[in-house]
Amino acid sequence: MNLASSPSLQNTQSNAELPSGVAKLEHLGIIRVTGADAASFLQGQLTNDVALLPMNESRLAAFCSAKGRMQASFTIYKRPAIDATQTTPDIYMVCSRDILAATLKRLSMFVMRAKAKLTDVTDEYNIFGLTGNTINLIATEAINTPATVIFYAFTVIALHPALGQTRALCITPVGDTAPAGEILSAELWNLGEVHAGIATITAPIVEAFVPQMLNYESVGGVNFKKGCYPGQEVVARSQFRGTLKRRAYVVQIDATNSQPFVSQEIFHESDAEQPCGMVAQVAANPNGVYSAIVSMQTSAADVGKLTLGSATGANITLLPLPYPLLEDI
Repeated sequence: MNLASSPSLQNTQSNAELPSGVAKLEHLGIIRVTGADAASFLQGQLTNDVALLPMNESRLAAFCSAKGRMQASFTIYKRPAIDATQTTPDIYMVCSRDILAATLKRLSMFVMRAKAKLTDVTDEYNIFGLTGNTINLIATEAINTPATVIFYAFTVIALHPALGQTRALCITPVGDTAPAGEILSAELWNLGEVHAGIATITAPIVEAFVPQMLNYESVGGVNFKKGCYPGQEVVARSQFRGTLKRRAYVVQIDATNSQPFVSQEIFHESDAEQPCGMVAQVAANPNGVYSAIVSMQTSAADVGKLTLGSATGANITLLPLPYPLLEDI
């Protein structure tokens, strides 16, 4: 099912525009994994291939429970080792700061005898979001996902575009000069994140979804050819048996009296008692409404009215997805 071409989708689009600018992203943090076994260790823990990740690429990946439920999501990339005696690169994992400590603790439990060390290095770096022309001022090469460009001490990671603008992360050591450009508010950056259609796992939705419920297999977040990892059988079975019943959608929420929140339930007019989905990410829209990524039953998207929080809640309108979906196998 290609949601981008589904006849049930409305033509409503956000009136907001994403200007060129630089936003400091305080809500993200970084885990660094060092040691000779860093790549092999993460290869056995994450949904994507870390062992074959080149130095000039970045990848989306998830860390799942044994039941295939996402406990964290990351943008991962490699840099030359900070230890000059180490021949293998270090691996960096950008994730939501509110789940970083718990994720670091959980992952570290599986290190055992592997020569790998996980460290919270959030305080060592600044993370900026770049949009539009500000990317070209630093890295004209970093314009096609999943490109990653390393310039001396800082790293530029191309992201999926949103609202007609190219986007990237710029990660710099603390103390270095911030990227040049007009200041972009965190609110506008978050709006772009929503309209890119790729939700980040945050505390309210830990273990709420298998990767396909957030379309991770369609945006390069799952590699079905790599080896085992926690929850791999569940994730693979969902894909290869054609049992995907929930997907992620980008929506507009016409809420005026209250602000939607992550993990809030969604209802379909066919059933006023049982929710059909959940808000995974939300951002205020300058035009007075809200934009959100929701994960819900595919049957609920086909026809009928959707509301937020209850059967009498704010109206929800589906928007076209900004990327095609991988068909069930």
